[in-house]
Amino acid sequence: MNAIRSATGRLELNDVRVSFPAGRGERLVALDGLDLAVEPGQIVSLIGPNGSGKSTLLRVVAGLLRPDRGEARLDGEVIAGPDPRIGLVFQEPRLLPWRSAERNIAYPLELAGWARGDRERRVGALLELVGLERAAAVVPAELSGGMRQRAALARSLALEPRVLLLDEPFSALDELTRERLNVELLGLWARTSTTILVVTHSISEAIFLGDRVVVLSERPGRVVADLRVALPRPRSIASLDESIASALAREIRANLAGVAA
Repeated sequence: MNAIRSATGRLELNDVRVSFPAGRGERLVALDGLDLAVEPGQIVSLIGPNGSGKSTLLRVVAGLLRPDRGEARLDGEVIAGPDPRIGLVFQEPRLLPWRSAERNIAYPLELAGWARGDRERRVGALLELVGLERAAAVVPAELSGGMRQRAALARSLALEPRVLLLDEPFSALDELTRERLNVELLGLWARTSTTILVVTHSISEAIFLGDRVVVLSERPGRVVADLRVALPRPRSIASLDESIASALAREIRANLAGVAA
């Protein structure tokens, strides 16, 4: 199979503060003083307690939310709104139920005005990339949970984003399916070299996927630890049995315990 090679991008978040109305003129601060840099082609796992602002951070990077203070940048440019160079995959696939898998994947290309022949070639390559060639004509209701997430991933890659944001994309799936899709995600990343920022509540998943694991504090969220994952690539689930992974898991738990203390 030919590789689909996406341009990669560098992310920077500088002194980001985000708050929301909390009634009676008060505001709930979700993120405050958050700094983070992600190098081109890296996978960075974000982990932290509930309410630490992980999903809020992704929405800032996606251009869906403007910070009260600070800024997010992609390759040096301020992210001021939704940007086709940034793809976002939610916990729920959010596929259009009346469209087949291939037509869901084609949707961003249609909106971008791609010619029919170009769309068909791009969708065909993406279906092959995520292993959905035989399910191209199937509507979401007839796909398994894992297949729906594959279709959502393919759709997010349609416009060749420099950055892919994943908000707990496999958390609703059973453990075996989740492990299999994590392995497939790493295979997909190896073929696209897209920069990935992934939110998870699973320490093992954070270690398995990431080049780094970033731990956020309780609300308001800020970075309390930025830990390098020394496991070599390519990885398999058995990589989590290595002493390096066990030691890192203990360090992540210690940081999370310190957050909760």
